[in-house]
Amino acid sequence: MAGFRSLAPKTRNLVVAGGLSTFVLGVYYYTMRAVGGTDELQVAIDKFEEMKKKDAGNNSNAGS
Repeated sequence: MAGFRSLAPKTRNLVVAGGLSTFVLGVYYYTMRAVGGTDELQVAIDKFEEMKKKDAGNNSNAGS
């Protein structure tokens, strides 16, 4: 720890930022592997958009 204090302030900030970034990316990677990497919300949104397009297509054909 004594070596860390002898670094310049900007260098210490970079070391801390690198460590925190590594931690956050590690947690993200672990979480995505744990849940299977699927974004359930995005899948639900995609299904809703498909249904909306189908409904809009059916309504425009029925009105003709």
